[in-house]
Amino acid sequence: MSVEALRSVNPKTVDRSTLVQRDSIRLEPAAAQDDRLRDFIRQIRNPYCYLDGKTVVKISFSKTDTTLEDCLEHYLRGL
Repeated sequence: MSVEALRSVNPKTVDRSTLVQRDSIRLEPAAAQDDRLRDFIRQIRNPYCYLDGKTVVKISFSKTDTTLEDCLEHYLRGL
Protein backbone atom coordinates (compact mmCIF):
# COMPACT_ATOMS: atom_id res chain seq x y z
CA MET A 1 0.00 0.00 0.00
CA SER A 2 1.20 3.52 -0.76
CA VAL A 3 1.68 6.12 1.96
CA GLU A 4 -1.31 8.03 0.59
CA ALA A 5 -3.48 4.90 0.78
CA LEU A 6 -2.35 4.28 4.37
CA ARG A 7 -3.07 7.90 5.25
CA SER A 8 -6.54 7.88 3.70
CA VAL A 9 -7.96 4.87 5.59
CA ASN A 10 -11.39 5.75 6.99
CA PRO A 11 -11.54 4.73 10.68
CA LYS A 12 -15.33 4.37 10.49
CA THR A 13 -15.29 1.85 7.65
CA VAL A 14 -11.91 0.11 8.01
CA ASP A 15 -11.89 -3.66 8.45
CA ARG A 16 -10.65 -3.96 12.05
CA SER A 17 -9.08 -7.34 11.27
CA THR A 18 -6.53 -5.52 9.08
CA LEU A 19 -5.37 -3.28 11.95
CA VAL A 20 -2.65 -3.99 14.51
CA GLN A 21 -3.09 -3.65 18.27
CA ARG A 22 -0.76 -0.92 19.53
CA ASP A 23 0.19 -2.90 22.64
CA SER A 24 1.41 -5.82 20.50
CA ILE A 25 4.35 -3.75 19.24
CA ARG A 26 7.69 -4.71 20.80
CA LEU A 27 10.78 -2.58 20.27
CA GLU A 28 14.35 -3.10 21.38
CA PRO A 29 15.19 -0.13 23.67
CA ALA A 30 18.92 -0.44 23.01
CA ALA A 31 18.51 -0.26 19.22
CA ALA A 32 19.32 2.93 17.35
CA GLN A 33 16.41 5.35 16.91
CA ASP A 34 16.26 4.77 13.14
CA ASP A 35 16.14 1.01 13.67
CA ARG A 36 13.36 1.33 16.26
CA LEU A 37 11.36 3.53 13.90
CA ARG A 38 11.74 1.07 11.02
CA ASP A 39 10.80 -1.81 13.32
CA PHE A 40 7.75 0.08 14.62
CA ILE A 41 6.49 0.77 11.09
CA ARG A 42 7.13 -2.83 10.05
CA GLN A 43 5.12 -4.11 13.03
CA ILE A 44 2.25 -1.57 13.03
CA ARG A 45 1.89 -1.82 9.20
CA ASN A 46 -0.16 1.41 9.07
CA PRO A 47 1.14 4.12 11.42
CA TYR A 48 -1.85 6.32 10.52
CA CYS A 49 -4.54 3.86 11.66
CA TYR A 50 -4.30 1.13 14.29
CA LEU A 51 -6.14 -0.35 17.26
CA ASP A 52 -5.77 0.66 20.89
CA GLY A 53 -7.90 -1.91 22.68
CA LYS A 54 -11.33 -1.75 21.02
CA THR A 55 -10.75 1.76 19.69
CA VAL A 56 -9.67 2.52 16.13
CA VAL A 57 -7.06 5.29 16.31
CA LYS A 58 -6.55 7.52 13.29
CA ILE A 59 -3.76 10.09 13.36
CA SER A 60 -2.91 12.88 10.96
CA PHE A 61 -0.45 15.71 10.82
CA SER A 62 -0.94 19.34 9.86
CA LYS A 63 1.14 20.75 7.05
CA THR A 64 2.91 23.37 9.15
CA ASP A 65 6.34 24.24 10.47
CA THR A 66 4.91 24.58 14.00
CA THR A 67 6.20 21.86 16.31
CA LEU A 68 4.39 20.17 19.16
CA GLU A 69 6.76 21.97 21.52
CA ASP A 70 5.73 25.33 19.99
CA CYS A 71 2.05 24.50 20.51
CA LEU A 72 2.59 23.42 24.11
CA GLU A 73 4.63 26.53 24.89
CA HIS A 74 1.93 28.76 23.39
CA TYR A 75 -0.76 26.92 25.39
CA LEU A 76 1.17 27.11 28.68
CA ARG A 77 1.90 30.83 28.26
CA GLY A 78 -1.85 31.40 27.95
CA LEU A 79 -2.63 29.79 31.33
